[in-house]
Formats: sequence, C-alpha cells, structure tokens
Amino acid sequence: MIVADGLTKRYGDVTAVDRLDLRVDGGTIYGFLGPNGAGKTTTIGMLTTLVEPTAGGATVAGHATTDRDAVKPHIGYLPDEPPVYDAFSAREQLEYVATIRGLEEGWAAERAERLLERVGLGDSADRRIDTYSQGMRQKVGLVQAILHDPAVLFLDEPTNGLDPRAARDVVDLIAQLTDDGTTVFLSTHILPVVEELADTVGVLHQGSLVAEGSPAELTRRVTDADESTLEQVFLTVTDDDSRLATKTPGERLTPGEGE
Repeated sequence: MIVADGLTKRYGDVTAVDRLDLRVDGGTIYGFLGPNGAGKTTTIGMLTTLVEPTAGGATVAGHATTDRDAVKPHIGYLPDEPPVYDAFSAREQLEYVATIRGLEEGWAAERAERLLERVGLGDSADRRIDTYSQGMRQKVGLVQAILHDPAVLFLDEPTNGLDPRAARDVVDLIAQLTDDGTTVFLSTHILPVVEELADTVGVLHQGSLVAEGSPAELTRRVTDADESTLEQVFLTVTDDDSRLATKTPGERLTPGEGE
C-alpha cells in the first residue's frame, strides 16, 4: 500500500530525507521512529503529496504521489497539530470536511456520530472547538482524518496531549482500523504505543533509514542485552558514535545484523 523508491528531499545544501526505500503491506501498522529533525515529517509530507520530492518517487494505494487528485481520496492524515476551526463545533467541523470530500450527507453524518462516540466526544460534539482541551482537539483531528474511511492513514503523534485514558481510546481505535483493513503509517515518540501496535518499525536518523524490522526482531537482535526494549534499540541506532548509525545512505540494519 505504500512504496517509496529512493525518496529524497533536499532544502538547499541540507538533505532532509536521503534515498529512502519503503514497503508497507496493506492492513498493517508501520511505526516510523526517529529523533527530532530526522526527516519524519518531511517523509510524511512527500507520501501525502504535500511536499514535492527532490528525487525518487512513491506510490500510495497504487497511485503515484505526483498525482495528488488520485491519491487524496485514499488517504487520511492527522498532523501533530490538527487542522480544525476554533469557531466550529466538532459536529460542524466534520460536516465541513464531509462537504469538502464530497461524501454522501447521510452516510457521513452517521459515521461521524459513531466515531465521535467511539473517541468519547459524543456529549461534547456541539461545543465550540475553542473550548476543547488539546486532547479533545486531537480526537476531532483523528475523526476527520478517518471520516471518509481511507485505505491508508498517516498519523503524526496521534496521542499528543492525551491523558492515559484518552490515549488508550485512540490506540484501541487504531488497532480496530487495521483489523478492518486500513494501513496505518504511525510516527510517534511514544515508544510503548509502537511496541504494542506496530507490525514493522523503521528508524530514521539524519534522513536515512538505519533500522527496520518487527519490534520483536529489533529488540532481540540490535542490542547485546539478554532483554532489550524498543527504547534501547532507538538509542543504539540513532547514536552518532555507534557503528549502527554510521551506515552509508540507503543501507539499513535489518534483523540479524546486530547479532
């Protein structure tokens, strides 16, 4: 569902993403990790047609990302700051999004109600968004990203600002979406969420993918410890003094290399 071949983005002399190759199967969750400034948001921008690559290319849901009109109906995107209008209520925001996307009114209204209840916003749906907490705004952003039932969902810090109970609601909803066949590309700093949800994890460092594999494979093989965590994997492969973080561009640590 997501394929990137040599995907590259340069800003002047700075290479934000360097010859990135990706393959993400349908109905799976890909956990996309990396330090601040690693190029994660730029990568998501290219995959969602919002940023034009300098070199290389990608397809999402079978459509080239150079064809924005073809890709848009098949993707949902929640950035780290949800794009909502403060003067709208959550219900009005979703009605607006449904209109923009050309969704059938009755179907969209019913789905919006169901999703608002699912994330705990049913009783607050008619309040103005400017009265919402950051976590509530984040939930509205998530609902509008999946309102049209996209094949591929891109999430950038989806639990940002959420208390533990609200975060659990969102994590459970993401898991449910993949059970229903949605492909999720998940970028977050909350490593326990990735360990719980992700089928595959990719770690981006200085614009290059330096490690990739299932959470179990990476935690078992990247470090020498008998018991390892995804946090230890992350720290190891993004350590500038580490052998694992000094691979040439396009080279990555795959399961087995760290043994």
